[in-house]
Amino acid sequence: MNRIGLRKEKKAFETRVPLVPDHVRVLRDKHGIDFVLEPSNQRAFSEDEYSIDRADIIPLKGSGVPIIMGIKEMPIDTFEKDIVYIFFSHTIKGQNKNMPMLKQILDVGATLIDYERVVDDKGRRLIYFGNWAGMAGISDTLRVLGDRLESRGIKPNPFAEMKTTLEIRELDELKEEFELLGERIKEQGLPKELTPFVVGFAGYGNVSRGAQEIFDILPHKTVNPEELPELTPESNLLYKCVFKEEHMVEPKDPSAEFNLQDYYKNGKTKYSGVFHKHVPYITVLMNCIYWTNKSPRLVTLDFIRTHWKEDNRKLQVVGDISCDIGGAIEFTVKCTSADRPAYTYIIDENRAQLGVEGEGPVVMAVDNLPCELPRESSTSFSETLLDFIPALAGADFTVPFSDLELPREFKDAVIVYRGKLTEKFQYLEQYLP
Repeated sequence: MNRIGLRKEKKAFETRVPLVPDHVRVLRDKHGIDFVLEPSNQRAFSEDEYSIDRADIIPLKGSGVPIIMGIKEMPIDTFEKDIVYIFFSHTIKGQNKNMPMLKQILDVGATLIDYERVVDDKGRRLIYFGNWAGMAGISDTLRVLGDRLESRGIKPNPFAEMKTTLEIRELDELKEEFELLGERIKEQGLPKELTPFVVGFAGYGNVSRGAQEIFDILPHKTVNPEELPELTPESNLLYKCVFKEEHMVEPKDPSAEFNLQDYYKNGKTKYSGVFHKHVPYITVLMNCIYWTNKSPRLVTLDFIRTHWKEDNRKLQVVGDISCDIGGAIEFTVKCTSADRPAYTYIIDENRAQLGVEGEGPVVMAVDNLPCELPRESSTSFSETLLDFIPALAGADFTVPFSDLELPREFKDAVIVYRGKLTEKFQYLEQYLP
């Protein structure tokens, strides 16, 4: 039998799994794939649910299992020669904190496949948790908003009674929680000083769609960015505004028109960020965009320092679901955890202070949000993987890379092959320690 190992995750709140028990049984029964489970008491699915022989619940290191799947980054001492590791490595932008891990994979002669790079012909991700990150992210953000308003004595505060997403952990219950919030908004109203109450969604991909799906349960009206300056204050109604690339940047050449493909190609070389003009109208900003250094930032440190001194500012909380440190939101200076999801960026001191108190915007920056809805997000993720697993299990990873037979989508996601960066990822050499 071909063998695949499902390893334990290193973070305490990370309970997701790449393959759920139902799919493991299908793959075993229909395709003859044998699964080995690393012992762990923190998975959203118990060992008994997997119905795996007790002899196949073992530590994976030194086991000889040729393919090992996980979710998040793996400890640096995990990797072994000629083993294939599949997980979200968070290395493709040259992320500094994960370069020692990447170097270790290279040094030991292992293979790395990254879910993030499994894309279709148009570059759209096929294996993702994004919509679940959006769902948990909007919940955490509005709960944090309730804490912020409470700390400042701002009333009415219908957000104050929200459960944490960790308490909820299931989608149906999350939706019920938002239905209750919607009723409180109608009954109690919103703080007058924050109306018109605008929740802005930067981006329109999987993350944004997930966040909007939950937000849309609340009483709201959808508006375009151009309408923001003219909105009428409403005491029992939220405004939703979705921002696309043309609302975030403009050509540096005054005579040029915005062109999406040109922007993707040239980024900040030819385009300047203009999102700051929308910020004065936004109470809660949800950052859902994929950002790289090629793009202008959404909100810069210089802007927020100046804006925070203005008497009419409305921004209270940034839900930075994308969570790029120093990225689109330049004052996202650290990631947070599900049990302590927010910090305040203290403007005058240029530092993050856990909690919602202090002079500066509050930032929700949990970097593994889908773990707050672990069973359903894992099931959805597992479904996207299911059709690829037989080919992965049957592949010969000892042949030269040019001869490796994998579905195109997965072969393009091979970052390291037997200790060497593949051609598409040679650029990562410059970031290695």
